[in-house]
Amino acid sequence: MDRIAETFSRAKDEGRACFVAYVCAGDPDFETSLEICRTLIENGVDILELGAPFSDPLADGPTNQLAAQRALEGGMTSDRVFELVEGIRGFSEVPVILYTYYNLVFARGEREYVDRAVRAGVDGMLTLDLPPEEAGSLLAISRERDIRNIFIIAPTTPPERVRTIADSASGFLYYVSREGVTGVQAELAGNLKDAVAAIRKETSMPLVVGFGISTGEQVRRVGELADGVVVGSALVNCIKDNLGDRDAILKALRAKMGDLRAG
Repeated sequence: MDRIAETFSRAKDEGRACFVAYVCAGDPDFETSLEICRTLIENGVDILELGAPFSDPLADGPTNQLAAQRALEGGMTSDRVFELVEGIRGFSEVPVILYTYYNLVFARGEREYVDRAVRAGVDGMLTLDLPPEEAGSLLAISRERDIRNIFIIAPTTPPERVRTIADSASGFLYYVSREGVTGVQAELAGNLKDAVAAIRKETSMPLVVGFGISTGEQVRRVGELADGVVVGSALVNCIKDNLGDRDAILKALRAKMGDLRAG
């Protein structure tokens, strides 16, 4: 089995959901970002989702938009994102998912981008703005190079399209629990249980749930329904609230991870 499949299998054997953490690569700078990734992994992250900083993000709310802006201003590039993954591989075999945009892939060339990702140690790609109907060539190249392609399902996705997405996806599916953009929310979406059950009817692929999850109690409730729980903005806020003090950032992340992992 690949690292992603092994991770979901291990979590299932342990009777729990996978914890998936999102941070923007290079926020607020390369060296701090690497230490942030190390801290998250040391504090229980099962799968690390790294956002490739991009000038025109589509699904990110203000928190993650500003994280991408900080990373870009700090000198992050596509090459440096891959170098960050290589740095992570120096101390961890945790699966790494690259949350990227098709412009970044297209500008480099699909094959070259995938090859570089594989050499760096990336396990999967979530190319946010590439629908499965237009992803044929990237999917073929990814299969050749044994890298997984994750796709998003939205609250508005009809059942027949869930099947289309699942047929193209590999690794796992990512359910966006609410309409709109990323960001901390006080309450979970009210229809989450029914939505997850409806997706389960269409596919047996592992399902993770994200967008708006920010507390240990929310993690617990989502973890009872899904195979994985994604937390992003709540972790990125630990960076934003302590800019200029690396030790304070890492301390805040350790404290937040304690609450989230307890869930």
